[in-house]
Amino acid sequence: MVEWKRGVAVVPDPTQRVDERRASGEVDRNQVRHAQKATVTFVNRWIIGARPRTLPAAVVPVAIGAGAAVGGPTPVWWRVVPALVVSLALQIGVNYSNDYSDGIRGTDDVRVGPTRLVAGGLATPASVKRAAFAAFGVAAVAGLVLAVATSWWLIVVGLAAMLAAWGYTGGPKPYGYLGLGELFVFIFFGLVATVGTTFAVIEGFPAHAWVAGCTAGFLACALLVVNNLRDIPTDRASGKRTLAVRLGDGRTRWLYVGCLVAAAVLIIVVAVVWRAWAAIALAGFVAAVPPVRAVRRGATGRELIPVLVGTARTQLIVGVLMAVGLALGPISN
Repeated sequence: MVEWKRGVAVVPDPTQRVDERRASGEVDRNQVRHAQKATVTFVNRWIIGARPRTLPAAVVPVAIGAGAAVGGPTPVWWRVVPALVVSLALQIGVNYSNDYSDGIRGTDDVRVGPTRLVAGGLATPASVKRAAFAAFGVAAVAGLVLAVATSWWLIVVGLAAMLAAWGYTGGPKPYGYLGLGELFVFIFFGLVATVGTTFAVIEGFPAHAWVAGCTAGFLACALLVVNNLRDIPTDRASGKRTLAVRLGDGRTRWLYVGCLVAAAVLIIVVAVVWRAWAAIALAGFVAAVPPVRAVRRGATGRELIPVLVGTARTQLIVGVLMAVGLALGPISN
Protein backbone atom coordinates (compact mmCIF):
# COMPACT_ATOMS: atom_id res chain seq x y z
CA MET A 1 0.00 0.00 0.00
CA VAL A 2 1.42 3.37 -1.04
CA GLU A 3 0.88 6.41 1.15
CA TRP A 4 1.27 9.98 -0.07
CA LYS A 5 2.98 12.59 2.11
CA ARG A 6 3.44 16.10 0.73
CA GLY A 7 3.13 14.78 -2.80
CA VAL A 8 5.73 12.01 -2.32
CA ALA A 9 4.86 8.31 -2.48
CA VAL A 10 5.95 6.46 0.67
CA VAL A 11 5.92 2.67 0.83
CA PRO A 12 5.84 1.32 4.42
CA ASP A 13 8.55 -1.20 5.26
CA PRO A 14 7.42 -4.85 5.32
CA THR A 15 7.43 -5.22 9.10
CA GLN A 16 5.50 -2.00 9.64
CA ARG A 17 2.88 -2.94 7.05
CA VAL A 18 2.45 -6.43 8.47
CA ASP A 19 2.15 -5.07 12.00
CA GLU A 20 -0.58 -2.68 10.82
CA ARG A 21 -2.42 -5.45 9.00
CA ARG A 22 -2.04 -7.76 11.99
CA ALA A 23 -3.54 -5.14 14.29
CA SER A 24 -6.55 -4.92 11.99
CA GLY A 25 -6.90 -8.70 11.73
CA GLU A 26 -5.73 -8.95 8.10
CA VAL A 27 -2.73 -11.19 8.65
CA ASP A 28 -1.89 -14.26 10.68
CA ARG A 29 1.09 -14.90 12.94
CA ASN A 30 3.07 -16.88 10.35
CA GLN A 31 2.95 -13.98 7.90
CA VAL A 32 4.19 -11.66 10.65
CA ARG A 33 7.12 -13.91 11.43
CA HIS A 34 8.05 -14.22 7.76
CA ALA A 35 8.13 -10.45 7.30
CA GLN A 36 10.13 -9.90 10.49
CA LYS A 37 12.69 -12.58 9.61
CA ALA A 38 13.13 -11.00 6.19
CA THR A 39 14.18 -7.68 7.73
CA VAL A 40 16.27 -8.82 10.74
CA THR A 41 19.66 -10.49 10.37
CA PHE A 42 21.10 -13.15 12.64
CA VAL A 43 23.83 -10.76 13.77
CA ASN A 44 21.61 -8.01 15.11
CA ARG A 45 18.62 -9.97 16.39
CA TRP A 46 20.14 -10.38 19.84
CA ILE A 47 20.93 -6.66 19.96
CA ILE A 48 17.30 -5.97 19.11
CA GLY A 49 16.23 -8.40 21.84
CA ALA A 50 18.38 -6.56 24.37
CA ARG A 51 16.31 -3.41 23.60
CA PRO A 52 19.11 -0.80 23.53
CA ARG A 53 16.61 2.06 23.89
CA THR A 54 15.88 0.90 27.44
CA LEU A 55 19.52 0.89 28.57
CA PRO A 56 19.55 4.51 29.81
CA ALA A 57 17.37 3.16 32.63
CA ALA A 58 20.41 1.17 33.73
CA VAL A 59 23.09 3.80 33.12
CA VAL A 60 21.37 6.80 34.71
CA PRO A 61 21.02 5.55 38.32
CA VAL A 62 24.65 4.41 38.39
CA ALA A 63 25.82 7.79 37.10
CA ILE A 64 23.68 9.61 39.65
CA GLY A 65 24.85 7.31 42.43
CA ALA A 66 28.47 7.95 41.50
CA GLY A 67 27.87 11.70 41.49
CA ALA A 68 26.26 11.46 44.93
CA ALA A 69 29.37 9.68 46.23
CA VAL A 70 31.64 12.62 45.40
CA GLY A 71 32.78 14.27 48.60
CA GLY A 72 32.15 11.15 50.65
CA PRO A 73 34.77 9.51 52.88
CA THR A 74 37.54 7.54 51.12
CA PRO A 75 35.80 6.86 47.80
CA VAL A 76 36.90 3.82 45.79
CA TRP A 77 36.05 4.70 42.20
CA TRP A 78 36.83 1.42 40.42
CA ARG A 79 33.72 -0.05 42.03
CA VAL A 80 31.53 2.07 39.75
CA VAL A 81 32.49 -0.26 36.88
CA PRO A 82 31.07 -3.49 38.36
CA ALA A 83 28.06 -1.52 39.61
CA LEU A 84 27.39 -0.42 36.01
CA VAL A 85 27.85 -4.00 34.78
CA VAL A 86 25.31 -5.21 37.33
CA SER A 87 22.78 -2.57 36.30
CA LEU A 88 23.20 -3.11 32.55
CA ALA A 89 23.15 -6.90 32.84
CA LEU A 90 19.98 -6.81 34.94
CA GLN A 91 18.28 -4.52 32.42
CA ILE A 92 19.24 -6.77 29.51
CA GLY A 93 18.22 -9.83 31.52
CA VAL A 94 14.81 -8.28 32.23
CA ASN A 95 14.38 -7.53 28.53
CA TYR A 96 15.20 -11.08 27.42
CA SER A 97 13.08 -12.49 30.23
CA ASN A 98 10.10 -10.36 29.19
CA ASP A 99 10.59 -11.40 25.58
CA TYR A 100 10.58 -15.06 26.58
CA SER A 101 7.67 -14.93 29.04
CA ASP A 102 5.43 -12.67 26.96
CA GLY A 103 6.29 -14.70 23.88
CA ILE A 104 5.30 -18.09 25.25
CA ARG A 105 2.12 -16.61 26.74
CA GLY A 106 1.15 -15.09 23.40
CA THR A 107 1.07 -11.57 24.83
CA ASP A 108 3.30 -10.26 22.04
CA ASP A 109 1.48 -12.02 19.21
CA VAL A 110 -0.12 -8.72 18.26
CA ARG A 111 1.96 -5.61 18.80
CA VAL A 112 2.67 -2.26 17.18
CA GLY A 113 6.09 -1.78 18.71
CA PRO A 114 9.58 -3.10 17.96
CA THR A 115 10.17 -6.73 16.99
CA ARG A 116 10.31 -9.39 19.69
CA LEU A 117 12.48 -12.50 19.38
CA VAL A 118 10.03 -15.19 20.47
CA ALA A 119 6.81 -13.67 19.13
CA GLY A 120 8.54 -12.75 15.88
CA GLY A 121 10.00 -16.23 15.42
CA LEU A 122 13.53 -14.84 15.38
CA ALA A 123 14.77 -17.13 18.15
CA THR A 124 13.47 -20.15 20.03
CA PRO A 125 11.97 -19.63 23.48
CA ALA A 126 14.68 -21.84 25.01
CA SER A 127 17.50 -19.75 23.51
CA VAL A 128 15.95 -16.48 24.71
CA LYS A 129 15.51 -17.95 28.17
CA ARG A 130 19.18 -18.96 28.19
CA ALA A 131 20.14 -15.44 27.11
CA ALA A 132 18.17 -14.03 30.06
CA PHE A 133 19.88 -16.36 32.51
CA ALA A 134 23.28 -15.57 30.97
CA ALA A 135 22.68 -11.85 31.56
CA PHE A 136 21.62 -12.55 35.14
CA GLY A 137 24.80 -14.61 35.53
CA VAL A 138 26.93 -11.66 34.43
CA ALA A 139 25.10 -9.47 36.94
CA ALA A 140 25.71 -12.07 39.67
CA VAL A 141 29.46 -12.22 39.01
CA ALA A 142 29.84 -8.43 38.99
CA GLY A 143 27.68 -8.20 42.10
CA LEU A 144 29.84 -10.78 43.86
CA VAL A 145 32.90 -8.65 43.14
CA LEU A 146 31.18 -5.70 44.84
CA ALA A 147 30.08 -7.85 47.77
CA VAL A 148 33.62 -9.10 48.37
CA ALA A 149 34.95 -5.54 48.20
CA THR A 150 32.28 -4.01 50.46
CA SER A 151 29.63 -6.02 52.28
CA TRP A 152 28.18 -9.52 51.87
CA TRP A 153 24.62 -8.26 52.30
CA LEU A 154 24.84 -7.00 48.73
CA ILE A 155 24.41 -10.64 47.69
CA VAL A 156 20.94 -10.63 49.24
CA VAL A 157 20.07 -7.40 47.42
CA GLY A 158 21.37 -8.80 44.14
CA LEU A 159 19.42 -12.02 44.55
CA ALA A 160 16.25 -10.04 45.26
CA ALA A 161 16.86 -7.94 42.14
CA MET A 162 17.26 -11.02 39.93
CA LEU A 163 14.18 -12.72 41.34
CA ALA A 164 12.20 -9.52 40.81
CA ALA A 165 13.54 -9.24 37.27
CA TRP A 166 12.39 -12.75 36.41
CA GLY A 167 9.08 -12.41 38.23
CA TYR A 168 8.12 -9.27 36.30
CA THR A 169 6.60 -11.34 33.51
CA GLY A 170 7.84 -14.83 34.42
CA GLY A 171 6.55 -17.47 36.81
CA PRO A 172 2.97 -18.50 37.56
CA LYS A 173 1.88 -15.07 38.82
CA PRO A 174 3.94 -12.35 37.09
CA TYR A 175 3.49 -9.09 38.94
CA GLY A 176 3.93 -7.10 35.73
CA TYR A 177 0.52 -8.51 34.75
CA LEU A 178 -0.93 -7.15 37.99
CA GLY A 179 0.02 -3.52 37.46
CA LEU A 180 3.12 -3.57 39.70
CA GLY A 181 5.80 -3.09 37.05
CA GLU A 182 6.33 0.57 37.84
CA LEU A 183 6.93 -0.27 41.51
CA PHE A 184 9.67 -2.75 40.51
CA VAL A 185 11.30 -0.20 38.21
CA PHE A 186 11.16 2.55 40.82
CA ILE A 187 12.73 0.38 43.52
CA PHE A 188 15.41 -1.47 41.57
CA PHE A 189 16.27 0.97 38.76
CA GLY A 190 15.82 3.95 41.02
CA LEU A 191 16.61 3.51 44.70
CA VAL A 192 18.60 0.26 44.68
CA ALA A 193 20.80 1.09 41.68
CA THR A 194 21.47 4.67 42.77
CA VAL A 195 21.98 4.19 46.49
CA GLY A 196 23.73 0.88 45.85
CA THR A 197 26.28 2.60 43.63
CA THR A 198 26.87 5.31 46.23
CA PHE A 199 27.36 2.65 48.91
CA ALA A 200 29.75 0.68 46.69
CA VAL A 201 31.96 3.78 46.32
CA ILE A 202 31.92 5.21 49.87
CA GLU A 203 30.23 2.46 51.92
CA GLY A 204 27.71 4.93 53.25
CA PHE A 205 24.11 6.03 52.69
CA PRO A 206 23.97 9.84 52.45
CA ALA A 207 20.47 11.31 52.49
CA HIS A 208 20.85 13.09 49.15
CA ALA A 209 21.57 9.75 47.44
CA TRP A 210 18.12 8.47 48.47
CA VAL A 211 16.34 11.53 47.08
CA ALA A 212 18.45 11.38 43.93
CA GLY A 213 17.54 7.70 43.66
CA CYS A 214 13.87 8.64 43.68
CA THR A 215 14.60 11.02 40.80
CA ALA A 216 16.16 8.17 38.83
CA GLY A 217 13.19 6.00 39.71
CA PHE A 218 10.62 8.46 38.38
CA LEU A 219 12.60 8.90 35.15
CA ALA A 220 12.70 5.13 34.66
CA CYS A 221 8.98 4.87 35.42
CA ALA A 222 8.21 7.48 32.76
CA LEU A 223 9.86 5.23 30.17
CA LEU A 224 7.85 2.19 31.29
CA VAL A 225 4.60 4.16 31.49
CA VAL A 226 4.81 5.40 27.91
CA ASN A 227 5.75 1.91 26.72
CA ASN A 228 2.69 0.47 28.44
CA LEU A 229 0.54 3.34 27.16
CA ARG A 230 1.38 2.26 23.61
CA ASP A 231 0.50 -1.36 24.43
CA ILE A 232 -2.83 -0.77 26.20
CA PRO A 233 -5.02 -2.22 23.40
CA THR A 234 -2.94 -5.37 22.90
CA ASP A 235 -2.22 -5.87 26.61
CA ARG A 236 -5.91 -5.57 27.44
CA ALA A 237 -6.78 -8.09 24.73
CA SER A 238 -4.18 -10.59 26.01
CA GLY A 239 -5.14 -10.21 29.68
CA LYS A 240 -2.00 -8.36 30.71
CA ARG A 241 -3.30 -5.97 33.37
CA THR A 242 -0.50 -3.41 33.47
CA LEU A 243 -0.96 -0.23 35.45
CA ALA A 244 -1.72 1.53 32.17
CA VAL A 245 -4.49 -0.95 31.40
CA ARG A 246 -5.93 -0.49 34.90
CA LEU A 247 -5.79 3.31 34.77
CA GLY A 248 -6.96 3.65 31.19
CA ASP A 249 -5.58 5.79 28.39
CA GLY A 250 -6.34 9.26 29.78
CA ARG A 251 -5.03 8.78 33.30
CA THR A 252 -1.93 6.96 32.02
CA ARG A 253 -1.04 10.03 29.98
CA TRP A 254 -1.23 12.15 33.11
CA LEU A 255 0.83 9.56 35.00
CA TYR A 256 3.57 9.91 32.38
CA VAL A 257 3.64 13.68 32.83
CA GLY A 258 3.47 13.26 36.60
CA CYS A 259 6.58 11.05 36.65
CA LEU A 260 8.59 13.70 34.81
CA VAL A 261 7.27 16.48 37.03
CA ALA A 262 8.08 14.48 40.17
CA ALA A 263 11.64 13.93 38.93
CA ALA A 264 12.06 17.68 38.34
CA VAL A 265 10.68 18.56 41.79
CA LEU A 266 13.10 16.15 43.49
CA ILE A 267 16.02 17.66 41.58
CA ILE A 268 15.02 21.04 43.01
CA VAL A 269 14.90 19.51 46.51
CA VAL A 270 18.41 18.09 46.11
CA ALA A 271 19.67 21.44 44.81
CA VAL A 272 18.10 23.47 47.60
CA VAL A 273 18.96 21.18 50.51
CA TRP A 274 22.29 19.58 49.56
CA ARG A 275 24.04 20.30 46.27
CA ALA A 276 23.00 23.42 44.41
CA TRP A 277 24.71 22.48 41.17
CA ALA A 278 22.27 19.58 40.77
CA ALA A 279 19.83 22.20 39.46
CA ILE A 280 21.60 22.12 36.09
CA ALA A 281 19.77 18.84 35.48
CA LEU A 282 16.56 20.83 35.03
CA ALA A 283 17.91 21.99 31.66
CA GLY A 284 17.64 18.41 30.46
CA PHE A 285 13.86 18.54 30.59
CA VAL A 286 13.90 20.62 27.42
CA ALA A 287 14.27 17.25 25.69
CA ALA A 288 10.98 16.16 27.27
CA VAL A 289 8.92 18.87 25.57
CA PRO A 290 8.29 17.00 22.26
CA PRO A 291 7.36 13.65 23.88
CA VAL A 292 5.12 15.32 26.45
CA ARG A 293 3.32 17.28 23.73
CA ALA A 294 2.83 14.09 21.72
CA VAL A 295 1.42 12.24 24.72
CA ARG A 296 -0.91 15.08 25.68
CA ARG A 297 -2.26 15.51 22.15
CA GLY A 298 -3.23 11.83 22.08
CA ALA A 299 -0.50 10.02 20.15
CA THR A 300 -1.19 6.28 19.87
CA GLY A 301 0.36 3.13 18.44
CA ARG A 302 3.42 3.76 16.29
CA GLU A 303 3.17 7.47 17.02
CA LEU A 304 4.41 6.65 20.52
CA ILE A 305 7.64 5.03 19.36
CA PRO A 306 9.34 8.45 18.89
CA VAL A 307 7.96 9.32 22.32
CA LEU A 308 9.79 6.33 23.77
CA VAL A 309 12.99 7.48 22.09
CA GLY A 310 12.49 11.04 23.35
CA THR A 311 11.78 9.84 26.88
CA ALA A 312 14.92 7.70 26.92
CA ARG A 313 16.89 10.69 25.63
CA THR A 314 15.43 12.89 28.38
CA GLN A 315 16.26 10.29 30.99
CA LEU A 316 19.86 10.09 29.83
CA ILE A 317 20.42 13.85 29.53
CA VAL A 318 18.80 14.68 32.87
CA GLY A 319 20.63 11.81 34.57
CA VAL A 320 24.06 12.79 33.26
CA LEU A 321 23.53 16.45 34.12
CA MET A 322 22.38 15.53 37.60
CA ALA A 323 25.42 13.31 38.11
CA VAL A 324 27.67 16.19 37.07
CA GLY A 325 25.79 18.63 39.30
CA LEU A 326 26.02 16.31 42.29
CA ALA A 327 29.74 15.89 41.70
CA LEU A 328 30.25 19.67 41.58
CA GLY A 329 28.57 20.04 44.96
CA PRO A 330 27.23 23.30 46.43
CA ILE A 331 27.72 26.43 44.33
CA SER A 332 29.52 28.05 47.27
CA ASN A 333 32.31 25.56 46.83
